[in-house]
Amino acid sequence: MNGRFSFPSLLESFFRHRMTRQRNATPATIASYRDALRMLILFAADRTGCGPCELTIGDLDRDTILAFLDHLEVSRGNKVQTRNARLAAVRSFFQHVAANDPASLGIAHRILAIPLKKAHTEITHHLTRAELDALVAAPDQRTVRGRRDRTLLLFLGRTGARVTEATGVNVDDVQLDRTRPQVLLRGKGRRERVVPVSADLAQALRALIAEHGLNHDPLGPIFRGVHGERMTRFGVTHVVRRAVAGATATQPGLARKVVSPHVLRHTLAMTLLQSGVDLLTIQAWLGHAQVATTHRYAAADVEMMRRGLDHAAISGKQPARFKAKDAVLQLLESL
Repeated sequence: MNGRFSFPSLLESFFRHRMTRQRNATPATIASYRDALRMLILFAADRTGCGPCELTIGDLDRDTILAFLDHLEVSRGNKVQTRNARLAAVRSFFQHVAANDPASLGIAHRILAIPLKKAHTEITHHLTRAELDALVAAPDQRTVRGRRDRTLLLFLGRTGARVTEATGVNVDDVQLDRTRPQVLLRGKGRRERVVPVSADLAQALRALIAEHGLNHDPLGPIFRGVHGERMTRFGVTHVVRRAVAGATATQPGLARKVVSPHVLRHTLAMTLLQSGVDLLTIQAWLGHAQVATTHRYAAADVEMMRRGLDHAAISGKQPARFKAKDAVLQLLESL
């Protein structure tokens, strides 16, 4: 293969030109694609017995990609959604290969034809209001860390922010001096949105800013680690797990639930829906690109379905079952 179209050169041009200049991809997207391709390269290098720098596009054929996807599910224990996300990154890279290396067009097309795997649609889990209140109250308010944790949990539960949106909030993004406080959130795909701040959250944020003197650093993060650095996704997850452990004393049901920071986002969405807020407003609040994503909350609300059943006054009587008289139809009925 011509050195101009070597695998390393295609990989470099993919990130430096296609992802950065042509697509203007966000840092989060670039990091996700980088991690997926790094895992693929290490897998292919182990499979071929050569170093990553020695790999060629031919070493990354359809069979290798399929084996890599199986490796993700079987060896790494990844879910189908993660497998599909990795495949999306691989597909994007081979679209770049197809456009820039005609000699590899056949390999690229066979890889681009690999379909996404259908995933099981899980129930959207959320907390009850009592469970959320117990979670927020769990941190020890006598400590600096406890006061920060409570404010962070309130922020996740009242704004519905994703973890990266919460950790990305700077002091200047929070407007608490207004009659109606609000906060700017930076979501996926460079989409920004402003959401209202509840009274209890506004009070907690004012106390947090005052306690740490954050007004002197308007471009600094609101939520910080022990050394003043911006909190990470893992740090937020640890805060939630610690709060769950403390809240199980008053809400034992939490011990049987898998509670992640994202569950607090689901909890707000269900609370808004049950309060009569329409799906389009919830879509704008949560920053969903499509209302179909928001619609899953309506599908998950069993109580709303039950009220609809009662309102429709549907009888519980079973209708008479069809009985076939024809021999052929009887055969089909017996199958």
